[in-house]
Amino acid sequence: MSAELFIDVTPKELTIALLENRRLVELRKEQSNVQFAVGDIYLGKVKKIMPGLNAAFVDVGYEKDAFLHYLDLGPQFRSLQKYVNTASAKKGVIALHKLKPENDINKNGTISEVLSSGQEVLVQVAKEPISTKGPRLTSEISIAGRNLILIPFSDRVSVSQKIEKPEERSRLKRLLLSIKPKNYGVIVRTVAEGKRVAELDKELRTLVKRWEESALKLKDTKAPGLVVGEIGRTTAFLRDLFNPTFHAIYVNDDDAYREMRDYVELIAPGREKIVKLHSGNVPLFDQFGIEKQIKASFGKTVSFKSGAYLIIEHTEALHVIDVNSGNRSKSAANQESNALEVNIAAADEIARQLRMRDMGGIIVVDFIDMQDPDHRQKVFEKMKEAMATDRTKHNILPLSKFGLMQITRQRVRPEMHIETAEKCPSCLGTGVIGPSILFNDKIEHNIRLAVQQLKLKKLTLWVHPFLYAYLKKGFPSTILKWRWKYGFGIRVVPSDSLAFLEFKIIDHKNKKVDLV
Repeated sequence: MSAELFIDVTPKELTIALLENRRLVELRKEQSNVQFAVGDIYLGKVKKIMPGLNAAFVDVGYEKDAFLHYLDLGPQFRSLQKYVNTASAKKGVIALHKLKPENDINKNGTISEVLSSGQEVLVQVAKEPISTKGPRLTSEISIAGRNLILIPFSDRVSVSQKIEKPEERSRLKRLLLSIKPKNYGVIVRTVAEGKRVAELDKELRTLVKRWEESALKLKDTKAPGLVVGEIGRTTAFLRDLFNPTFHAIYVNDDDAYREMRDYVELIAPGREKIVKLHSGNVPLFDQFGIEKQIKASFGKTVSFKSGAYLIIEHTEALHVIDVNSGNRSKSAANQESNALEVNIAAADEIARQLRMRDMGGIIVVDFIDMQDPDHRQKVFEKMKEAMATDRTKHNILPLSKFGLMQITRQRVRPEMHIETAEKCPSCLGTGVIGPSILFNDKIEHNIRLAVQQLKLKKLTLWVHPFLYAYLKKGFPSTILKWRWKYGFGIRVVPSDSLAFLEFKIIDHKNKKVDLV
């Protein structure tokens, strides 16, 4: 299997696409100025104690108060509070290894025993705001690295369950116990398998330094306020995902390119050459056909094999997926074999859709009915196999007697939604039809405003590929006429992401030009 990562950077949005064997399997779209992301650490203020929920609502600066449950405080919460109070008292931060730990909180205690309204508390975002809910918080702070996760105020060393060899688990545990500082716990990640002590010690020191630098900011932070943000989104994605199957990483932004190259050089010396800067005239996602895959893979109906398709519906409580055989061009010997073949293929596509859309919570799949228990077991095993590469925590139950499969998948971010329906090309959704023969004039009017009023000497006009072909037709073409009239700094680029009669003008700084 070969993997490729594509990073499309614009001033307002960052889009990350992961392809495995040229097939889109993960997609993330995030605002460039995103806040309250998983991993961000805030100094919050307790707003309300909820004894019935054994939880508290905490103000971290979001429009809705964040939720902090008693069980998410962590056993060493009193030690954390002592440290925060010391750091906030303008006396300077003492080294954590010199701090005398407090007693652990009672596992079966109540929230009112340790928190009160108005109290300042150090928290980390565990789940981003979703729908009408604010962020979900934890006070069990962790600093994630490539091979290790540092947990201040703990003394435990845990090893990933995915490292199965007992001797390797024992080696890693002994190794980390010998090099970790006092009052720091460590979780050893799967990728640490086989790593040498020098590499792990270097990363551990880096993580401890990050925590100490974060702690120094406490005395200057007023609640509610951000203490430290998660590392760059692209770097965080690479940290969790990078493996030997990666053979190319394409990025279209100079700053992001340097950041990615430096990070790959750090975690995989000698492989930094796989990071490539895309600087062509055609948009990155159009160049590699990713935009077409996005349009084909999102939406209510998803086709996957020989006419079979999925219907995907989303509700507030759960996601429902219906498997249909459709008008299959080939069929098996009988109905039962046909159902098995479609269901097996559907399992692969469903696993891909869950990753790509980042669907979380409860997912119910209605497979085509099968009478043979062995066939139902085969579909269950296939689904487990297809989801084995999904890094998000999930649980799959066997098919019920009604042919339904229940899946739970951890939800820490809002579900990815791509609008696949296009506006009417004649009225652009307004219900008013203008003469399409004047569309050229409309584009030219906007170009004239950009050149003459905004004094732009270089600009890029993005249009639908059909419109691009029309503008390029003949000699002299419409594009050439515009260049003669307004300057040769005008460039026209086709883009699959635009509707039929939609266009946008981008300046030399890659910012959209808004014209009336």
